Amino acid sequence: MYITDQQSLEAFCERASKARVIAVDTEFLRERTYHPKLCLIQVATSEESAAIDPLVIDDLSALVALLVDENITKVFHACTQDLEVIQDSLGCVPSPVFDTQLAASFLGQRLQIGYGALVEAYCKVKLPKAESLTDWSRRPLDPDQLRYAEDDVIYLPRIYDEMITQLARKDRLSWLAPEMAALTDATRVTRDPEEAYLHLKRSSSLTRRQLAVAREVCAWRERVAAQRDLPRKWIVSDEVLVETCRRTPRTVERLRGVRGTEQLSDRDARALVSAVDKGLSCDPARYPYPKVVHRDRPSADMESVLDLMYAMLRIVSDQSGIAPQLIASRDDLHDLALGREDARLASGWRHELAGEKLERLLAGEVGLTVKDGHLELL
Repeated sequence: MYITDQQSLEAFCERASKARVIAVDTEFLRERTYHPKLCLIQVATSEESAAIDPLVIDDLSALVALLVDENITKVFHACTQDLEVIQDSLGCVPSPVFDTQLAASFLGQRLQIGYGALVEAYCKVKLPKAESLTDWSRRPLDPDQLRYAEDDVIYLPRIYDEMITQLARKDRLSWLAPEMAALTDATRVTRDPEEAYLHLKRSSSLTRRQLAVAREVCAWRERVAAQRDLPRKWIVSDEVLVETCRRTPRTVERLRGVRGTEQLSDRDARALVSAVDKGLSCDPARYPYPKVVHRDRPSADMESVLDLMYAMLRIVSDQSGIAPQLIASRDDLHDLALGREDARLASGWRHELAGEKLERLLAGEVGLTVKDGHLELL
């Protein structure tokens, strides 16, 4: 159903509140704005589905209550952007959450499998993608658009049930639980201007003092972009900010020497220089410089060890059906080889699945051999 009025929304949410599982998806636009524009919210139980129109309904509190009900599992596919949009537009983070894309990677499917491929694998239905580039902000929505929107949720309750059964059979529910919980961590779905520099591209070469400048200029850009509701790069690009942090100009004239700053108004140029000055003038004793994370480059011998560890990781991946990238990165292997206590492979499901075997390999207790053209454990 297509819900465009308060009474219908409240009635649907009342019925859905009795379900143990609901599927959720969103349609939004953000190409030309800082804040994503929520255009449609699709919700489905195992019995009915609804496309809820937030552009014509003023009060969505009934939907918010449904999304935060801890007794109802909210099923998404690739939920990261949906959670961010819901947090930005509705002011809540749905919980608990089950992400079918993440769960699929624990069940032998490829990493980051698409929704269409998942529906085809579990429900034997091939979905059309004719509406994938729709402008969802335009009204009225036609029947094809609403059918496409409905397709994004109606299969998820069934897929969830099958996945839970498979995960329980493989005894992997406990592995998945902390990964799912991490998805709703508030730090992942909210924007803190003071942390924006952590996402600045090509900033790895900056010194700690330059990163202190980056912290201030990125926070300035974040606040301006939010206030004007424009994409960050429309204010100033990452490349220009990184170069600004390297040169640390303290006058507008010197800032204008950075290519790409010509698009800045005089007011913004002065504000950016002020942010640079604030970063340069900060007292590290009271407001510490950001830490520079430099990973040790493995020696030639260690590279060989890591190659052997990765070969074992591939064996574990093939046997378990879990993609090697999900289990561990090469940096994770290096951390384990160095005996670091905080290594991801040293605890939890990763240790149970692969870390313990890798530790035995490093201790010389097991080895690898080739049999019939395939790697096997000795």
